Amino acid sequence: MDEASPLERIRQRLALGVGENAVFDGWTRAAVDSAAAQLGIDPAQARLAFPSGQAEMVDAYVQGVDRKMESRLPPDTLLGMKIREKIRSLVWTRLEIMGPARESVRRGLSILAMPQNLPVGMRIGWRSADLMWRLAGDTSTDFNHYTKRMTLGALYASTLLAWLDDESEGWADTAAFLDRRIDNVMQFEKFKAQWRGQEKFSVTRFLGRHRYPPR
Repeated sequence: MDEASPLERIRQRLALGVGENAVFDGWTRAAVDSAAAQLGIDPAQARLAFPSGQAEMVDAYVQGVDRKMESRLPPDTLLGMKIREKIRSLVWTRLEIMGPARESVRRGLSILAMPQNLPVGMRIGWRSADLMWRLAGDTSTDFNHYTKRMTLGALYASTLLAWLDDESEGWADTAAFLDRRIDNVMQFEKFKAQWRGQEKFSVTRFLGRHRYPPR
């Protein structure tokens, strides 16, 4: 892996702070300046390092969330957990990391929902879902690789929306919502596995009948 450039290292240091300051300053240069001041980073370097477009600023923030999640829950920490426990821990940890920036996350989603930013939003969602599955130990490379990430992406997106409007103590409503969604996904994965097994069996019988037609 190539070593990060000096500007990239600055951007990584600033990413979460920019999101937290965007609560007050919006996704603007002011949020970058505030984060730089808090971390003792030269504002001129900070401006050079941080993307200027709002969608790119949100993207950099989410990358910061990805890195923080990975540092809190490396594969060794998740080892031994059941798959549903891994997924729940990963999604919930993301919410905890984003807690101080909840209002700017709301604004960020609105920015990514703009037609011109949809490709960036889709890339961000896929990247985060892919990272969560890789941390959970998934090594699939077939069609299942893609369906898993699409399913987790949908689960995470719906949980994120529930969390943004959750005023319950300790985000209890979001926790219950997340558990229900994971139950639904686990049922779907079980059905999918059963369907694949039945499909293989049906194909075998079909070929057998054509090779040895009934008399």
